[in-house]
Amino acid sequence: MDQVGQTFGPDFLLVRTGQPVEFRNSDDSLHNVHVTHEETREPAFNVAIPTGGTYNYAFTRDGFYHVGCDIHPAMAATIFSAATPFTTLAGTDGRFVFTEVPLGAWTVNVYAAGRHLRRDVDVQGGVVDGTVE
Repeated sequence: MDQVGQTFGPDFLLVRTGQPVEFRNSDDSLHNVHVTHEETREPAFNVAIPTGGTYNYAFTRDGFYHVGCDIHPAMAATIFSAATPFTTLAGTDGRFVFTEVPLGAWTVNVYAAGRHLRRDVDVQGGVVDGTVE
């Protein structure tokens, strides 16, 4: 995740729990990155990053995280950390695709408009098509 023009980019980032994520400051001013777990409100970290600096962090807990800059309160972003390698963002039409999913029973979790929807699917080969409403 980078800081440029007093914004975080991207404004929504998918990361893998346990894998390092690099936070950069490509802006011409000092910023900090203040990250809290949205559900528990527990702080993940709060670090100052000077111009050209970086900070690496591996999220230890799945879930949504709020990202802010205490120096510039209008700066905000969201991170979703998941242990599974199967995460994606839906397109503008609401459709999404996962590829190379191993055979077996899975639960699809969809987060949309503040709601959490779940659907069990059984991957037995080929294409599994379904609707989550």
